[in-house]
Amino acid sequence: MGYLVYDGDTRISFDDRVLAHLELVIVNKLRRRESFSVSWREAADTGGGRNSIWLDVSIPLRFHFDGSRQPTLDRRWVERLAESASGPTGLIVVDEDGEQVHGTTQAHGA
Repeated sequence: MGYLVYDGDTRISFDDRVLAHLELVIVNKLRRRESFSVSWREAADTGGGRNSIWLDVSIPLRFHFDGSRQPTLDRRWVERLAESASGPTGLIVVDEDGEQVHGTTQAHGA
């Protein structure tokens, strides 16, 4: 289980394979200086619900992977995520089958 650190104080955990796909889409959008939102379902053990963050080149991000190997990337999955990121709802985190992915959010010091 890897994680994304958002704005230096919020840690959002996802499976390494999900995180690798998100990293590719997010970095490519930010490289083009495109701002957008990212939304995911919160894991039930942390209260459930839905979270969204705004991504912009001015907001620090860090990707951390627990595994030492680069996960295999699925081009269709990347395309689906990229299309979502460019749409009006922003990037909605889904798995290879299009099902929403659950993440775990933890604020710094929590």
